[in-house]
Amino acid sequence: MDEKKNEELESKQYIIVKLGSEQYGIDIQYVDNIVRMQRVTRVPKAQPYFKGVINIRGEVIPVMSLRIKFGLEPDEFKNATRILIIKIEPQAAIGMIVDEVKEVITLSADNIDKATSGNDEKSLYLSGVGKQPNGLVSLLNIPAVVVDRDSAM
Repeated sequence: MDEKKNEELESKQYIIVKLGSEQYGIDIQYVDNIVRMQRVTRVPKAQPYFKGVINIRGEVIPVMSLRIKFGLEPDEFKNATRILIIKIEPQAAIGMIVDEVKEVITLSADNIDKATSGNDEKSLYLSGVGKQPNGLVSLLNIPAVVVDRDSAM
């Protein structure tokens, strides 16, 4: 029984999403829902990467553009564009716009390398790099991505 518990602790599931030509993994424990792109109501004086808010089943959820937060070219909304509803705390949800949701993968601990701590902003958002048969996938550190460091100062 303990052996099975260790295996479960060591492997995690990630939702693979695309942003431009890059693939990122998001720990499935944070993903509450995946919805089609919809009209986002703008909010005045918000950070440039905050697109506004959406209403999901009566809950108003702020939506951010991962592309803009990561310094990529602005979003191009296509048929595959999705909003991932992320919950770090039960009562606090945030939407993240991604170009496409690809698949769910399971990575064992020995297939994940810890992120090297660089000084560039992007490396702060990574928790590691997952190795899978069809290449590497950058694993996002969701709490770091969601926290707005700019306004904390």
